[in-house]
Order: sequence, then structure tokens, then C-alpha cells
Amino acid sequence: MRSEILSRVKVADEVWISTALLHRENASATDFSIEEIVERARKEELQVPLRPGVYVHVVQHCVANRPPNPGRYRILFETSEGRRRLYREGDPYHPEREGGKVTPDPGEIPPSYGDLLEWYREWLAQTGRGLIDNDPLLSAAGSGKKFWAEEGADEYVRRLREGWA
Repeated sequence: MRSEILSRVKVADEVWISTALLHRENASATDFSIEEIVERARKEELQVPLRPGVYVHVVQHCVANRPPNPGRYRILFETSEGRRRLYREGDPYHPEREGGKVTPDPGEIPPSYGDLLEWYREWLAQTGRGLIDNDPLLSAAGSGKKFWAEEGADEYVRRLREGWA
């Protein structure tokens, strides 16, 4: 029975499960190497031996911010060359991946991994704000108010421009 359930797990779902487990087990890590994700999939033994497609899915098919080839999944996000983390709403992605799968369907993964979907929702709630807080331009919004608070923005700009030719 277990092997029958596991044999139906899609490669993309196997990649999501493996990456979610890494995130849950290493809460302070922001991302993982391709090799770490593939090795976690091997350790999880959702398929024995590990399907060769796992590597290709981690490198290309599941990566939201890479051109689809052919997979349109938005399961992973490439943080830098050779590094991946789970995709979060708000991450930029290739336009041809619009509507692509982000998480496994609950009925298509073994029940023992069902709690990962709830963990993911909580993880998004905790880390989602970081998309704005960690962006240097977005986090700077409003930071210059102290320079013109006394006189108002328009007057401040006029004063700065005095004497310009």
C-alpha cells in the first residue's frame, strides 16, 4: 500500500515536500543548495531509487523565476545561482508561469505529509512580510520625512532648488 501511494507522488510534489521539510527543519536558513534539496528527496525515499527528474525539477521545472521548460510550476524560487527556497506569493516569476502550481494538492501527497501544507501557510504568514522589509527600496519609503517635516514637502523642495540656473 505504501509503495502504491508513493509511486503516485508527482516529481514536482516530491520537490515541494523535500524543500518544505528542509525549511521546517532549518528555520533560520533562508535557502538551500540544489544538492541539499536533491539529497533531502533521496533521504525521504518517496521513490527508491530517486527519480532522475528530481534534479531537473529543482534546477529548472519548478523554479518560478526561470523560463518554463516545459514545466510552469512556481514551487521554488531561485535566490541566487544554485540556491533555492520555496516560492512565496509576491515573489517575481516568469510571466509564462502565470497560474502554475505552487503547492501540492492535498489529495495527491501521502497523508503523512498533510501537515506540511498547514506549516507552509504559517511559514508564509511569518516570512511574507520579509519581502517588503528586506527590500531596500520599499523599506526606505517615508524615511525622508524628518527632513521636511517642519516646512512641508513642497516648501522643502523649493528651498533646495533655490539658486539653480
